Amino acid sequence: MSTQGWLVDRQARLRAFDRRRPWVMDTLVAVPIVLFSIPNLIEDPLSATIATLVLLPPLYWRRRYPFPAFLVTATIDLILGLLDVGVGAGVILLVMLFGVASRGSWRALVWATGITLALLVAEIYLINPVTENRVTTLLLAIGASGTAVASGVAVRTRRAYLIALEDRAARLEVERDQRARLAVAEERARVAREMHDIVGHHVSVIVGLADGGATLATARAEQSAEPLQLIGDTGRQALSELRRVLGVLREGGDADPQLSPQPGIDDLDRLLPSVRAAGLSVTYSTSGELHTLGRGVQLAVYRIVQEALTNTLKHAGPSASATVTLAACDGEVRIQVRDNGRGGPAAPGHGLHGMRERAAMYGGVVTAGPAERGWLVDVVLKEPS
Repeated sequence: MSTQGWLVDRQARLRAFDRRRPWVMDTLVAVPIVLFSIPNLIEDPLSATIATLVLLPPLYWRRRYPFPAFLVTATIDLILGLLDVGVGAGVILLVMLFGVASRGSWRALVWATGITLALLVAEIYLINPVTENRVTTLLLAIGASGTAVASGVAVRTRRAYLIALEDRAARLEVERDQRARLAVAEERARVAREMHDIVGHHVSVIVGLADGGATLATARAEQSAEPLQLIGDTGRQALSELRRVLGVLREGGDADPQLSPQPGIDDLDRLLPSVRAAGLSVTYSTSGELHTLGRGVQLAVYRIVQEALTNTLKHAGPSASATVTLAACDGEVRIQVRDNGRGGPAAPGHGLHGMRERAAMYGGVVTAGPAERGWLVDVVLKEPS
């Protein structure tokens, strides 16, 4: 294994371990902060110990609730500054700011950044005034906060990129396996046709000749009539068995449990959380009898929604949100994916081309372009009768 492959494998294992036991990584973050507070613990044991114990819990729930954890830490930091209790509150605040940048919404990040800057100015100029190099101290604090924000945004972007790669890899693997199994099914059907045409024809000829010979031998009262009748009966039995085997061979591709349908409308409930985790707020609504649609139409709906949301993630910009609406009525399915981003796709690419191909399979029409606010993808499919 190459060095790069080894690093990728170790990163994947570390992420898997972190998902199983997140408290371990949170504890590793908390330990340096406690060590940083040791001088304050020695100087003022009671106040510093209480302050440290109050500051640590938000570290353990910052992943699920990044912005509330930040607000709690910022409030505690302000109170400790007013009480002149020196612990590692500033360091914890930067950790919380990183958490909001990597996991929170863009609006929450703007608020968190503003609150952090206000706290920095208040502490340096009002609460604990810095008498020397005040501007330099403020610039250094702002730089540290900016580094936390930039690091969090980088982690968010990398996470979204990995989610997209994993989804694409899974999709390609499913499609590859589907193509391979379909090729096997087609080959089995071809073999069945060949066997029926060749073997079935010759056995039928043998049966016909045997029956004719048996009839002639019976008319002449020859002893060969019985063997010829036996040959005819055996041939007919062989034809029956052949038809049964060929029927199983033809139906085997459809009966194979591994040839299950690709994603449908129900699978959108598993797709949307991953899109939201990448930073895009998505609202989803349906109307009509969508679950009665055929599997092919459901697959087309799923892929169109998936591609439209992928384009929104790529081009809509920060703070964007999307609305997905599915409606079934009068033999038609309407798919609308609308976002409020400032930008649209730079140029028609494979995604839009793929949408049109899928829609064309069901006599549909794709309309994609700038809307009143943002970008709109509007697709109408006709359900096969």
